[in-house]
Amino acid sequence: PPPPFVPSGRDGDEIVFRASPVAYRCRVKLTILAIGRLARSPETELVKLYVERATNTGRSLGLGPAEVVEVESRKPGKAAEAQALRPYLADAHVIACDEHGQARSSRAFAEEIATLRDRGVRRLVLVVGGAEGLDPALLAGADGKLAFGPQTWPHALARVMLAEQIYRAVSILAGSPYHRD
Repeated sequence: PPPPFVPSGRDGDEIVFRASPVAYRCRVKLTILAIGRLARSPETELVKLYVERATNTGRSLGLGPAEVVEVESRKPGKAAEAQALRPYLADAHVIACDEHGQARSSRAFAEEIATLRDRGVRRLVLVVGGAEGLDPALLAGADGKLAFGPQTWPHALARVMLAEQIYRAVSILAGSPYHRD
């Protein structure tokens, strides 16, 4: 495979590298899959902003497009919600957002996404459940679980935080100054 970075010029005595446009023949589609539809709100606008930024920044890195898919369940309950989500999970690497999942640093999350891309994963789906959380069977079938810490977050804010962390991960991989340790 081609090298992930190629020389792009010099800065004094240093050689400057950029991501190789041919290094990532396989793109990873990044999907936030959520139960319920958000009404027009500042949170919805923030999600759209971060998803758009992730798509634009990730283009040269083999990441994206990023998208949000909102699913409505016809019946109440975790099992019915899981049934509504399942068609969107086929052939995807699934990370379920769950309070019992693993909290990751932004850099660790970025490295995980890069590793999945480098392994040839074509679709990464991050699932946000309904008000009661995700169905145990869906959680058991997920490839990973992600927690935003021990707090409980409103679903609209959880989507914003997830979209921002996707953008942050992509910007870390791009070498952007957006993330500061």
